[in-house]
Amino acid sequence: MTELVFLKLGGSLITDKRTQEAARHDVIARAAGDIARALAARPDLRLLLGHGSGSFGHFAAHRYHVREGHLEDWRGYAETAAAAQRLNRLVADALLREGVPAVSVQPSASALAHDGALQSMAVAPIRTLLERGVVPLIYGDVALDDVRGCTIISTEQIMALLAGELGPNRILMAGEVGGVYTADPQRDPTASRIAEIGPRNYAEVEAMLTTSFGVDVTGGMLDKVRTLYALVARHAGLSARIISGRDAGAIERALRDPAAGIGTLIRGGSPNRYGQPARRAV
Repeated sequence: MTELVFLKLGGSLITDKRTQEAARHDVIARAAGDIARALAARPDLRLLLGHGSGSFGHFAAHRYHVREGHLEDWRGYAETAAAAQRLNRLVADALLREGVPAVSVQPSASALAHDGALQSMAVAPIRTLLERGVVPLIYGDVALDDVRGCTIISTEQIMALLAGELGPNRILMAGEVGGVYTADPQRDPTASRIAEIGPRNYAEVEAMLTTSFGVDVTGGMLDKVRTLYALVARHAGLSARIISGRDAGAIERALRDPAAGIGTLIRGGSPNRYGQPARRAV
């Protein structure tokens, strides 16, 4: 039986979010290698891959206030879309160099939002790609919005929608830090990693979190944890794990082994002792 995993490469991981359009080519290449090795070791694994727009789409979106919408000049919408696509091409090319059959799927080609919330997106092409053993590659993008005219949709929003349609077994979020911490570990050396977030400690963890530094129009760690917790709570047995994509081999290890004790596990129900849900994959 195949296992379907959603993996996101965070914008703060693959770009320097403080400098406009500054891709971390070495990090992207290392992540692509990890993914290739995991897929080679796990022929039963089906993967949907996404990435944030980091200092590509976010800077343009922030400059033109695309997320808020109600634009007088839609040039900002076009420039934000183009910037996101430029980063996506870099990621796709790195994956192809490693032999990963990745195919970019442009969210804005079909996505429709309502007042900032993603409502619909074409799923059939993604489902077919997964059935063929291809890795669909999505990314944070612009979207048309029936209230604001346009907005920004995050990779988390897209994955949340796709989770309801495709039924993934696990969601992995690879960022710049190795999980959720009691404080920003890049600023506070006393910060400690939270190994697991669930019904018993979610409220306490939520109160601790602050947004990430740098320009990020889709929200920081607090929004990510809220989104993931709501998602795993809504889909019985689904688990999510936040890991560091900077740690050598971490992405490969997390993809290959549902029981990998790294990062922060987020669960909403009562999965087995590894946090691995018993779900049907695509």
